[in-house]
Amino acid sequence: MPTINLKYGKSQISFDYDENQFEILESAQEKSALSDAELSEKFDDPIDSKPIEELINSGETVLIVVPDATRNVACASIVNLLVRRLIANGTQPFEINIIFATGIHRRVTEDEKREILSPFIVQRIKILDHKAKDLMQIAGLDSKHFTNFGEENGVPIELNRVLSEFDHTIIVGGISFHYFAGFTGGRKLICPGLASEKTISATHALAFDCETKSRRENVGTGILKGNAVHEAFIEVAKHAKPTFSFNTIVNEHGEATEMFCGDWIAAHETACEFYAAENTIEIGEKRDLVIVSCGGFPFDINLIQAHKALESASNACADGGTIIFLAECGDGLGRYDFLEWFSAESSANLAEKLCRNYQVNGQTAWSLLKKAERFQIKIITSLSESETQKMRLEKIDSLDKILSEISKSEKGYIIPFGAKNLITNRLS
Repeated sequence: MPTINLKYGKSQISFDYDENQFEILESAQEKSALSDAELSEKFDDPIDSKPIEELINSGETVLIVVPDATRNVACASIVNLLVRRLIANGTQPFEINIIFATGIHRRVTEDEKREILSPFIVQRIKILDHKAKDLMQIAGLDSKHFTNFGEENGVPIELNRVLSEFDHTIIVGGISFHYFAGFTGGRKLICPGLASEKTISATHALAFDCETKSRRENVGTGILKGNAVHEAFIEVAKHAKPTFSFNTIVNEHGEATEMFCGDWIAAHETACEFYAAENTIEIGEKRDLVIVSCGGFPFDINLIQAHKALESASNACADGGTIIFLAECGDGLGRYDFLEWFSAESSANLAEKLCRNYQVNGQTAWSLLKKAERFQIKIITSLSESETQKMRLEKIDSLDKILSEISKSEKGYIIPFGAKNLITNRLS
């Protein structure tokens, strides 16, 4: 029987599988990494924009916005090229700052900064951190960290003040599917990346319909048009007035295989369209057994991030079926208060609680609990059994053992990179 290696954190889990029992769902063969010369060519041919050298003049300051440790977007390659070109164009190193778009995620560690940006950049360019919560605001005082742009359609718009202190903002992100924003990258570097907790909560709340107690219509994986969350992110990000953007697509090694740069909206939309065409997988039927890996680190850095792969698996599994979920979660759950949501008796009760007091990660908890009610989810993880039990997940230690207990006649799917793919049923 053939052997498959599924990524798990920074290691892998290998097992033999029966080709007559399992079908592997994965994108087309991975492409090789773009060279610096090929990336430079794309720098010179931006989408709906002039090249950077024609947009930024000598003496003007530049803020580069990059993702945190939960994303792998070939950031070091892009930022190194970008900084070199800015300097060659007359921008001084002290006129360039880089900020991590952490949103409500934890702060990026010093080791992670060097890994994401490269030691060369960290040693030479000033690095800034973002905090979504301002203690001044909590005390009822004017914020030191955020610029308030008022309110639009019920969404308060508060962005990190540093965005208003530079002549130009350049965003660097990567493209993958997102289970309610449609896609990652682009506008997400600004909102939620550099927004206040209040703004993040208000925009994310648009994903949930409190009349139906379910996901709002058109809010879902791979959807931008009519997606209320995406449209809110765009409206907030407009206040940052990004000068230029980079959107990468990476291979399993985190190397850029495609890069779309230029206008922050047009380049992002073009990248999303390309990504969807390459990574949407059609199936003819749902099956009773699905084995899914997130794709390893950083996609399974914590459970909140790993849940995106579970979303993919849920589209391939028949109701009542079994999902075997590989998610190391070396960083834990992703939020200290995440587990509290699972005190609810059911997803319906959790939805009621969410509508009474909306919090960003509550809807991830609702989505996870909804799946736990539909499927038997068995998880291989570093999380404790007390944590997995509360989330209605069954922790298992061995993939081979659980497969030996499943009938060979039970047809299934293997999804090696659940965070990367959108599974659709062509018959539905």
